[in-house]
Amino acid sequence: MGRNAKRRQQLNRSEGIVLKGTGGVWHVRAESGETFEASLRGRLKQEREESRKLAVGDRVVLETDQRGANWAIAEILPRRSQLARRAPGAGQGERIVAANVDQVVVVFAAAKPEPHRRMLDRFLVIAEGNSLQARIVINKIELVDQADTERAFADYAAAGYPVHFTSVKQAIGLTALHDELAGKTSVLTGPSGVGKSSLMNSMYPGLSLRVGEISESVNKGQHTTVGALLHPLPDGGYVVDTPGLREVGMWGLASEHLDECFREFRAFIPECRFGNCTHRVEPGCAVRSAIEAGEISAERYDSYLRLRQEIEDSERKWAPYSAAAKPQRRHS
Repeated sequence: MGRNAKRRQQLNRSEGIVLKGTGGVWHVRAESGETFEASLRGRLKQEREESRKLAVGDRVVLETDQRGANWAIAEILPRRSQLARRAPGAGQGERIVAANVDQVVVVFAAAKPEPHRRMLDRFLVIAEGNSLQARIVINKIELVDQADTERAFADYAAAGYPVHFTSVKQAIGLTALHDELAGKTSVLTGPSGVGKSSLMNSMYPGLSLRVGEISESVNKGQHTTVGALLHPLPDGGYVVDTPGLREVGMWGLASEHLDECFREFRAFIPECRFGNCTHRVEPGCAVRSAIEAGEISAERYDSYLRLRQEIEDSERKWAPYSAAAKPQRRHS
């Protein structure tokens, strides 16, 4: 028997799920329900690919000696899904927000701060680009006329997104949303100050998510959560609490695939005359015909055009670097 095999026999092994990480120390919830602090084994620390780096929600194999004094993460198990966004700053690349996600719950406020539909569309595109289900929550509904607000977001319901209208103060819509979180791993995201933490604390007393205050001077929520945190829910499932995001950027989605990330376009794309239709000026564009017929929201189409332009600008910016990175053909 080899030295490594003997050593493994002396180690206690257990599977667990990563709840959070700070300064190289990861909090892992084992199958027993206990939470352990663990470090990464050396070879895992050396992973350079962002997609292979440890993330909140990852299932891992834990090892410890017989005394149980020091725990280490020996293996990262395969992911069934992940949520990625563009790395902060001007650089190219992605950052894994969370692994093994079932759905993305995008929370906006009906008012204070005012909802930003184009930002909502960005969140939805990122969910679609990661092949994740998304649902929309419009919180603080007590501040507005609910019927008017429901009409304002009717485009999203028509596109097939579940839309929840909630109020913590008036206990509106909380039971229905609670039921949709049970037994699932949900990423809770959205701008700062929309009441994500208050919403969760109301549905799950004792969860104690941090609650941000609205800054009256700038009407923007202050950031109260640093880094993603995975919270076990009392009735099964997990919620990933993410920081408020001032900027949500595209992270590598090719411009020609953006149209597939708009659900309501999908039925019409195959009917376009040209297979590479950009849905801008091409003759025989079924998407534009659907907009003229009122079958697709003109406002959502405008979001598509703006996002496509943004992605194309990014592709042009990075094209020289991408070309330089490609291996040159050898001549005989």
